[in-house]
Amino acid sequence: MVSEVQATRLLLLGGTREARELAEKLANDRRWAVISSLAGRTREPEALTGQVRVGGFGGVAGLETYLAQQDIGIVVDATHPFAQAISLNARTAAEKMELPYLRLCRPPWQPGESDRWLNAANLEQAAEMVAPGCKVLLTIGRQELGPFLQRSDIRIVARMIEEPQKPVPSNAELILARPPFRVSDELALLRDKEIDVLVTKNAGGSSVEAKLEAARELGVDVIMIARPGDAPAVDAQSVDELMQLLQRHHAT
Repeated sequence: MVSEVQATRLLLLGGTREARELAEKLANDRRWAVISSLAGRTREPEALTGQVRVGGFGGVAGLETYLAQQDIGIVVDATHPFAQAISLNARTAAEKMELPYLRLCRPPWQPGESDRWLNAANLEQAAEMVAPGCKVLLTIGRQELGPFLQRSDIRIVARMIEEPQKPVPSNAELILARPPFRVSDELALLRDKEIDVLVTKNAGGSSVEAKLEAARELGVDVIMIARPGDAPAVDAQSVDELMQLLQRHHAT
């Protein structure tokens, strides 16, 4: 048995289902002493196993300081595929500190033959692609609504976990809900709200994929926002793959 003193201190940048699963697995492995870090954007995040810190680091310099103070031996980035800033900062800080950096990121969704996808490079382009008079379902998070709320010529249904800090205009309706969602519920939502277009980020994963199945069944157009193009390279696409990489790092 490996003693607690020998455990490698691991900073796990989280906020995703994969990060929670990874924290649970590592909690039972005495080779690792894990600190899970959350950005703090969600006021009531789901419970995490083990030690947790909440809040930003203050850029690359602040993260370097934290890594040194906590005697971190390895950085695992399991943040959301669209959390570009923290991923770039984490990779840069780890490189400057000469620490291993591993990025876990679920694979993106791929369209099927019957899907009606329209690809958008970013939020602004996605908002421009919605035709006047359409009723759109937004599943992009509360902090990304701006470009769409400027469109007074469309009707909006925006689903998110928590309410946005700023009021929304009269042509927008909010739905507060936390995934996962069932296909039957997504079908009912698209029908009841008479949705013409679904707008979502290509986050991947199964917990929110049901909306794509529902859109496919009903023939609803989907505006799919692409992932950031300059994010750090992905080292693992699943928790099991990441665990294998950690096994190799510990053995070296």
